[in-house]
Amino acid sequence: MENTFLFFDVKKIFAKVSLILMALFVLSGYAHATRIKDMADVKGVRENQLVGYGLIVGLNGSGDGKDSKFTFQSLASMLERMGVTVNAKDIEKAQNVAAVMVTADLPAFANVGSRIDVTVSSIGDAESLTAGTLLVTPLKGADGKVYAVAQGPVNTDAFSVSGKAAKVGKNFPTVARIVGGAIIENEIPYDFVNKGTLSLILPRPDFTNAARVAKIINSALKSSAARTLDAGTIEVEVPKEYSGRTVELVAMIEQLDVTPDKSSMVVFNERTGTVVLGENVKIATVAIAHGNLSIEIKETADVSQPMPFSQGGSLFGGSGPSGPPVESRDGSAIVAPGANTAITYDTDIGVAEEKSKLFLVRSTVTISEVVRALNALGVTPRDLMAIFQALKVAGALHATIEVM
Repeated sequence: MENTFLFFDVKKIFAKVSLILMALFVLSGYAHATRIKDMADVKGVRENQLVGYGLIVGLNGSGDGKDSKFTFQSLASMLERMGVTVNAKDIEKAQNVAAVMVTADLPAFANVGSRIDVTVSSIGDAESLTAGTLLVTPLKGADGKVYAVAQGPVNTDAFSVSGKAAKVGKNFPTVARIVGGAIIENEIPYDFVNKGTLSLILPRPDFTNAARVAKIINSALKSSAARTLDAGTIEVEVPKEYSGRTVELVAMIEQLDVTPDKSSMVVFNERTGTVVLGENVKIATVAIAHGNLSIEIKETADVSQPMPFSQGGSLFGGSGPSGPPVESRDGSAIVAPGANTAITYDTDIGVAEEKSKLFLVRSTVTISEVVRALNALGVTPRDLMAIFQALKVAGALHATIEVM
């Protein structure tokens, strides 16, 4: 009886372990899955850029100076429209006004009367926009039509304090933001609900990903409503059950999971020395030797001082007793003894080239093997840039190089 009890207990444990392993196997298939919402956009559903020219007033002496003549011409024109006639030259001394460019993004499906944030940037020589107020500024689109109007107190979240010999500041006081500072006056018409088809756009066109997205959508709809037009466009016919409910259809499609195919790519950022390797980067068997050449330049300055009691022994000119000229060690200056005080330079240049060994890097299969092989060389990120470029020329790097 004891043996039987143990036998059934082991079977239960084995069954539970099998279920756990199967669950882990299934979950691993979705480990790299991505929602369609995160890899595709709906065609036509996008923001539109707005821009306008305006004036900020109420600055505490930190506005545009008299050199920014367009600021005072704009102020004079605005006052004239309000019934006040003034000459632009008469208000050039006022430093509490600044000319700015106002920018904003008009969201898709934005309604008249809703508010959007705006960014205000100085275009003159203003020192700070802190505590200023933006006057009414129409914001236009690329078609020249006014879609929003901005106005309100600005917020820079910065400061700038200066004296005659020092200056202290935080962030950028010449760029400000107004939260909800613009009111939408016109809408961009877009008939989204009654359309018979909708198109999904891949920001990074890829034939494999486009085909996978279409396949997942057709599987979810149990039809052939989705088809690929090219590497970056998937067209979906709205099924009859979703007629008039296009928003629900898009919401359902956005939540579908797709395992995207990633290109083999190596990205360089030479400004920061950053190197990023994609998941599918592979290197063929190759031998690498990489050495460093270091050059050190040391330069010291010296002063050639005239003899005591000689005339012209000053940095400000004069002449002293003549004598045969003497050339400095590196030939950078010629000094006559007893002449004016002069500065000479002594330059030492040293060149050192490190010895390098030839390393054999075998063909790699995974990104971890690539990293281990390159770490064995003990190179810096900037050295990696040169090595990867050489591997690409040699045909040993199976990836695309992109320089930022």
